[in-house]
Amino acid sequence: MARRPRTTGGQGDGRRGRKPRTSGTGADADQRIIDAALEAAAENGWIATSFAEIATRAGVSLADLYAAFPSKVALINGFIEKIDREVLTGTDADAGESARDQLFDSLMRRFDALAPYRAGVAAIARDAPADPIAAVYVLPRLLRSFAWALEAAGLSSAGVVGAVRVRGVALVYANAFRIWLHDDTQDMAKTMAALDAGLRRAGRARGSPSTRA
Repeated sequence: MARRPRTTGGQGDGRRGRKPRTSGTGADADQRIIDAALEAAAENGWIATSFAEIATRAGVSLADLYAAFPSKVALINGFIEKIDREVLTGTDADAGESARDQLFDSLMRRFDALAPYRAGVAAIARDAPADPIAAVYVLPRLLRSFAWALEAAGLSSAGVVGAVRVRGVALVYANAFRIWLHDDTQDMAKTMAALDAGLRRAGRARGSPSTRA
């Protein structure tokens, strides 16, 4: 399936060591903290990553880190919100595309936005089973992301039908996410194939023409 060109965000890999301490408030500091957390997770694992290390890498005080993200759950949710904003900013509805194709495009933009952070995201996913309580708090935030993905595709996420759609998209995305973690193709062809197949199966199961290609 053809994909429209799109931009990706985030920071590159490889930033290490102590940063000069700067103001720990504002969007710039939040971005540095999120970047530092994902970098540390990629190197050491998410569970082993300490707040002290994140603060040092980000160049902020522990007090400023606490004010911005008082827990690892808050850090993950902050990262999810960053990705959501990037995906929604890049959303450009095309009247000539089906809702299913627009949803496919929105979810692939999400993988594009995650790509610079793949090692850190993989570390979080790998350590998630060791912290099931955190997963309980992160899941609702992820479901909200998929609700917005549906809305971006022109599909309502409201009511009982919307809730069923959200959970269906979450399952499709979770399967594609497992493929993405190990996708070594330059254009994420394996991820695209898994996502496309999952959306097609979901559309047939619902029997809804609006979500079919």
